[in-house]
Amino acid sequence: MTAFLQNDTFAGTDWARYLHDRLAEASLSDHQRETGDHILNPDLGPYAKWEGPPRDAAVLIGLLQRDDGPNVILTQRTGHLNSHAGQVAFPGGKIDPTDNGPVEAALREAEEEIGLLPQRVEPLGHLAPYLTGSGYRVVPIVGAVEPAAAFQPNPEEVEDIFEVPLTFLMNPANHQKLSRDWQGRPRYFYAMPFGERYIWGVTAGIIRSLYETVFR
Repeated sequence: MTAFLQNDTFAGTDWARYLHDRLAEASLSDHQRETGDHILNPDLGPYAKWEGPPRDAAVLIGLLQRDDGPNVILTQRTGHLNSHAGQVAFPGGKIDPTDNGPVEAALREAEEEIGLLPQRVEPLGHLAPYLTGSGYRVVPIVGAVEPAAAFQPNPEEVEDIFEVPLTFLMNPANHQKLSRDWQGRPRYFYAMPFGERYIWGVTAGIIRSLYETVFR
């Protein structure tokens, strides 16, 4: 654990400033660093299940101040979707041509999926793009969400909205490295089970990227 976690700063109100400063430092010093599924699977390459140029996307890592520190906003996707049905995910999706970059795309998708108004979010910075095996180049946007913000899940995409303490997600003891067979060989991924919620795959990989960027 870093001194930041050891000193219980999460219980105060300085976490947003800390994240903003650390993300700014990372973007200046390490902006070329790649993250993605391929970090655990270097033999498969960054886009193992996709041919052609990557598709740009963005997600929102929304953080809410609670009595015992910030919580991360996550969603449980509906079971009828064509991809990643029923999985835990951040609000987000593809960057549209009309979006003015990944921040606007992440906020637009969050409003569409969970009813979070963009004006209720203060962007704090972003992580390095996360490359997925399915061919997406995802920019994770970190944002402080007003505690009074209201949420309304879009039933077409989101079955449930829930929160997980940032302290839990930033504790490496909760980061499991697992594998499943894919095309006759193991494919490795992170998982972070939290109660009845099973956080894994790209979502867990992005959480691990946040940990490695600002807390390790």
